[in-house]
Amino acid sequence: MFLSLLTKKEKLKFLDLAVYMIDIDGKPTEVEKKLISRIYGEIGREIVEEYTFSKSDSIDDTIDYFKDANQAVKNIVFLNLVSISMEDDLYNTLEHLFLERIEKELGITAEKRKDLMQIVYDERDVREKAMRVIKY
Repeated sequence: MFLSLLTKKEKLKFLDLAVYMIDIDGKPTEVEKKLISRIYGEIGREIVEEYTFSKSDSIDDTIDYFKDANQAVKNIVFLNLVSISMEDDLYNTLEHLFLERIEKELGITAEKRKDLMQIVYDERDVREKAMRVIKY
């Protein structure tokens, strides 16, 4: 969500975080593969073609890159990482710990985290409702 608002470099760096998040618990599930395809669609074909499809050499460097970003960029990054972590409905401790790290290092407050997570829940609810309406 809102990835189109990021600069080209921010999109490429976000993809590093997204790939890391998806790979953190092992082989990507079918749901995660669909999610990453949706992310690629939002980011844009030219960015995806430029991306190397492998994790950054240093996830620490990637996180550090976003530390200096404005708060809107930090919020978009965190929002999308939360969305990735919640997409497959499986709780994973490694994903949770990674999100906590991102939250801390990017200065996401507990209140902002709650608001961003609610956006993810609301978006999922709308998508599920739309699927029910379409199917029946």
